[in-house]
Amino acid sequence: MRTTRKDYLAHIEELQKRSDDTVARHIAERRALTPSQPDPEDDATFGQRAADAVARFGGSWTFIMLFALVLVSWVVLNSFLLARGGAKPFDPFPYILLNLFLSMLASIQAPVILMSQNRQGEIDRLNAQNDYEINLKAELEIMALHEKMDAFKLQLVEMQHEQLRLLSALCDDNKVFT
Repeated sequence: MRTTRKDYLAHIEELQKRSDDTVARHIAERRALTPSQPDPEDDATFGQRAADAVARFGGSWTFIMLFALVLVSWVVLNSFLLARGGAKPFDPFPYILLNLFLSMLASIQAPVILMSQNRQGEIDRLNAQNDYEINLKAELEIMALHEKMDAFKLQLVEMQHEQLRLLSALCDDNKVFT
């Protein structure tokens, strides 16, 4: 089944309406929108946790330094030490075996990192939705507070008018007695 742009926009609108309804319900019930966010790691499968760990390690300076050390060691061992000692290097100069290992590492590491990024994207989307709902609720609460402040201001002005009227009447009454 092919999803059209119209269907996609209708789906987005439905999600937005559900989110707005949730915010309105929480405002009416005078309770917090999100009591606490569950930790995404709690629901993660073993594969997802492994992908996150590989992505975390693969994107660290520790990995870069270890990787550089392995590459330099490989080249030094094959080019200098084994050649000088008279032994035959197990991977001579164009380092085809090293190239094979690097290709295999890249072919495994890239999809694992992509899986981790996809999962992080989903977590970010949920966090953005939560932020939207909280911001919407805060905006609506602020608007309600503004309305209350405006009502108090009107009451205060009316009370001041009444006080001025009473003071004016009192002053007029004092003029009569003097």
